[in-house]
This record gives sequence, C-alpha cells and structure tokens, in this order.
Amino acid sequence: QVQLVDSGGGLVQPGGSLRLSCIASGIIFSIYDMGWYRQAPGKQRELVAGITSRRSTEYSDSVKGRFTISRDNAKNAVYLQMDSLKPEDTAIYYCHARDRLHRGPDNWGQGTQVTVSS
Repeated sequence: QVQLVDSGGGLVQPGGSLRLSCIASGIIFSIYDMGWYRQAPGKQRELVAGITSRRSTEYSDSVKGRFTISRDNAKNAVYLQMDSLKPEDTAIYYCHARDRLHRGPDNWGQGTQVTVSS
C-alpha cells in the first residue's frame, strides 16, 4: 500500500522560507517520479515542481529561481525548499508519486497548508 506523508507547511511572512518534506512508503522509491502540486482556493491543482527517478527537474514559471526540489532515495524522501515566498504561493501543497516507466497510477499525499501573509 502506497503512503505519502507530507509535512512542513505553516504560516510565513512574505519573503520568508519553508521546507516541505514528503516521506514515502510501500513503493520502490528510487524508480518513482516525484513532484509537488498545489491548490489554492477556487483554483485547479497545478504542478509546482517535479523530479524524475533520474533526478531531472522541472518547475512552474511562477516558482523558478525561488523553489528547489530534491530527493533522498536512501530516506524515501522528497523535499521542496521554498524561498522568497509570496502571498500568491498560499495553497495546500500535495506530494505526488508515479511510476511512469510502468504506467502506474497517481499517488497523493494528504496535503500540507502553506500560508504566506504579513
């Protein structure tokens, strides 16, 4: 059974930083493509950052240069370092995992709230 546990969200002032963590279990983590999505109230869920099993990364234009995604296969973990946070980054952030090589299903964490406000 796949389980993704997100953590690290909170309230931060504009310009501040947060680091999100996602710990996976029930999967062969090293072969999974991992990512972070977010959903703000009244908006669709959108990709924020992704990292493949080969560690290629991609970012949405809105976070390039401010966010960094990384993974630690030894810990079954993926991280999102968020710097220079803006109020528009406020959303629930979800960890995502998929074994694209074997056309596996989407797997989601429970989400962690990030609020950027003064």
